[in-house]
Amino acid sequence: MIVLKTARELKVMSEACVISAQALKLIGEAVEPGVTTAELDRLAEQFIRSKGAVPNFKNYNGFPATACISINNEVIHGIPSDKRVLKSGDIVSVDLGALFEGYHGDNAATFACGDISDEAKRLMDATRESLYEGIRMARAGGRIGDISSAIQKYVEARGYSVVRQFVGHGVGTSLHEAPEVPNYGVSGRGCRLLPGMTLAIEPMVNMGSYDVKVLPDGWTVLTSDGALSAHFEHTVAITAEGPRIMTVAS
Repeated sequence: MIVLKTARELKVMSEACVISAQALKLIGEAVEPGVTTAELDRLAEQFIRSKGAVPNFKNYNGFPATACISINNEVIHGIPSDKRVLKSGDIVSVDLGALFEGYHGDNAATFACGDISDEAKRLMDATRESLYEGIRMARAGGRIGDISSAIQKYVEARGYSVVRQFVGHGVGTSLHEAPEVPNYGVSGRGCRLLPGMTLAIEPMVNMGSYDVKVLPDGWTVLTSDGALSAHFEHTVAITAEGPRIMTVAS
């Protein structure tokens, strides 16, 4: 069931989203060679709790950390570890969120660690821009497929592929709500977009094939061919005036 939020609910949810965005920005600024992914995770948890919020990924379906931190050919759901030390040239995808007064924020971004290759920069730029292409189509009266198609077309026109096995989703009082928001599809298809809907739009883009595999840890998702992957995400509200990005650090 799709839950439409009232203006009051959106106001509270906006606070959760701002905390999520601030935490993501903080972690991005801390990405540098020699730092472990566990250090980044602890920093994220400390910040979120300092704002009176709760890390909403921690213990979600058993996930053991505040942030999913995925490196290079890891697509999503990487588990932070004191043994994972970042090195120059890595691209680091961080996905995290905060629960505040009963509402969730959810966002992600891929960060450069030190000097990265030009091809990695192009992948990151294309993934980031594909997110905004999708957001531009998140308009009342449209359909989910409009978002999906815009992302897919932008990505594939640049020679990359969008992950099919994992998709975006609604978000609100639950971290994952209806509807699903695929990063591929046909415009004019799917459920109607209505004011009050809140969506986590999150393209996951691979340099090679869109096929992925899950490690034995049950969480970490990798590209099947070992190619690089990038991930960007915003929580977006559908309003009568157009899409509103809620996960903005203020």
